[in-house]
Amino acid sequence: MSRIAIIGAGITGVTTAYALAERGHEITVFERHRYAAMETSFANGGQLSASNAEVWNSMATVLKGLRWMFTRDAPLLLNPAPTWHKYSWMGEFLRQIPNYRANTIETVRLAIAAREHLFRIAEREGIDFDLEQRGILHMYQQKKDFDTAAKVNQLLQAGGLDRRAVTSDEMRAIEPTLRGDFHGGFFTPSDSTGDIHKFTRGLAEACERRGVRFHYDTQITGIEQRDDGPFAVRVLHGGIAGDAEQHGFDRIVVCAGVASRAIASMLGDHVNIYPVKGYSITVCLDDAASREGAPWVSLLDDSAKIVTSRLGADRFRVAGTAEINGFNRDIRSDRIAPLVDWTRRYFSDVATSRVIPWAGLRPMLPSMLPKVGSGKRRGVFYNTGHGHLGWTLSAATAHSIAERM
Repeated sequence: MSRIAIIGAGITGVTTAYALAERGHEITVFERHRYAAMETSFANGGQLSASNAEVWNSMATVLKGLRWMFTRDAPLLLNPAPTWHKYSWMGEFLRQIPNYRANTIETVRLAIAAREHLFRIAEREGIDFDLEQRGILHMYQQKKDFDTAAKVNQLLQAGGLDRRAVTSDEMRAIEPTLRGDFHGGFFTPSDSTGDIHKFTRGLAEACERRGVRFHYDTQITGIEQRDDGPFAVRVLHGGIAGDAEQHGFDRIVVCAGVASRAIASMLGDHVNIYPVKGYSITVCLDDAASREGAPWVSLLDDSAKIVTSRLGADRFRVAGTAEINGFNRDIRSDRIAPLVDWTRRYFSDVATSRVIPWAGLRPMLPSMLPKVGSGKRRGVFYNTGHGHLGWTLSAATAHSIAERM
């Protein structure tokens, strides 16, 4: 049995802790927030979506980004102010374009494998996370967009996904509350949605029942290793006025989201994760008309880059967009407004008088694939860089890293 430190208590850190605890290891999790799942795992789009596995490394994405650069409410927004981190990441992103097909297919396979693990965990531990297994419907107003999606669909099917084209009439039969005119769509019956925050917090409690120790409100200030031996992890509890401590471990797993790049540098590794900001709103369905008018089937509007999920009877999550703007965590009104307007356009019976906005930083690697494996030093491992698919992929990558260790 090994003493293992896990850095980060988001969805990847907590699923990794659970997978390793199942195998009998002594696990300690360090988290800089006071609770688990307080950053990217707090209020994402809610989709467990193999159908959204297409990586972004294509010339079409690059051209769209350039065209949208000076449009403040665009689905993809790039702050052109130069930093080495940003432009080194973008350079690596461009070099991954030839791997677009292979990386998309690999992501689909990971996402399909993750379902089995996640549902098994939730059932075993009795975690209620507003799971809805009603599929995901991709919607297209223009024929050219639908035709492009048909080409992507071939890659998703090559990865093993059952996803079929549907007509406009079939779309309304699948989700009767949807308004608007559409050329057609694609429907993935096996995809689902749920509340990532509720799941992660519930799984953290299950980990504690299995003996996992969590140190919250804790900053990693240094990591040392001598001659491939044990690690000395220096931490600061409670911030500047807190108490400094040192803990010893045999192995370390970095699951620190956008902080993984800095942690990796302490360990002699270069993990070029960039924070890509996404936004969401949680629409509070306070009246009967709103509850009846909000969809239960999850939606993905490819042109607007917006996804939805129904979280129980009284919440409707609308999320999307991507902003390349460093570690900026500001919630901008001009990025929230398109989400509200989209809701009003397609679901006019839903009142938007009480909407909770949120922004989070997705930890993205240039390849759009997570880093799952070992570092340069003996005993160092990574399960990080899942980008916008952390909720979708984490149960599979946690299982994978636990098997490797």
